[in-house]
Amino acid sequence: MNLTLKIWRQKDANDKGQIVDYPVSDISPDMSFLEMLDVLNQELIEKGESPVAFDHDCREGICGTCSLYINGRAHGPSTKITACQLHMRSFNDGDTIYIEPWRAKAFPVVKDLIVDRSSFDRIQQAGGFISVNTSGNTQDANAIPIEKHNADMAFDAATCIGCGACVASCKNSSAMLFVSAKVSQFALLPQGQVEATDRVLNMVKQMDDEGFGNCTNTGACEVECPKGISLENIARMNREYLAASFKG
Repeated sequence: MNLTLKIWRQKDANDKGQIVDYPVSDISPDMSFLEMLDVLNQELIEKGESPVAFDHDCREGICGTCSLYINGRAHGPSTKITACQLHMRSFNDGDTIYIEPWRAKAFPVVKDLIVDRSSFDRIQQAGGFISVNTSGNTQDANAIPIEKHNADMAFDAATCIGCGACVASCKNSSAMLFVSAKVSQFALLPQGQVEATDRVLNMVKQMDDEGFGNCTNTGACEVECPKGISLENIARMNREYLAASFKG
């Protein structure tokens, strides 16, 4: 396959940045999208040019690191996969592919296609945990009965990998789907009830402080989420937030 790549290049957060064209040839349709970028970078290095900086880690759709906006869609044209799981057979010979970083105030560009998503970490640190006193005779968590439906929903919410596709696909750059998944995975379990009030208030406040936009329920986040996190989590978080506000 011969392709034309139009890639966003930006030295740092203060640089204006621009789209740069790169032709690539002899790309196997069995390559993953990131392997194709590896081929490009090897060619650039051999020419003495600066390689394209992009995030990656596990390359197995688990870590959520490979945050790329491909042809106007988070993680590319396929659904419920990350960019590392996207293969070049999803494109045609001669295609032009636009590759950009996430665009959000709360995700400033570090370099090229890499953005700083530490805002997600700060939101989780604000309340996405359970404090447990392990001294003495603490009850085994496995001994606490939990309704299967609630356990399944909690596990579904916990599959969120924090990639940021929900933010990138939202016209308001909202992080509501991410935050609601982190709130829901504890709100649905008895272990999370002790700190439920503080958790939702603190995490929503931190989300707002980071500069994420509000949710207008267009549903783009759920469509582009590689793990299929449901909008039901946002409704649950709103209920939790309203109840916590009255308690406060």
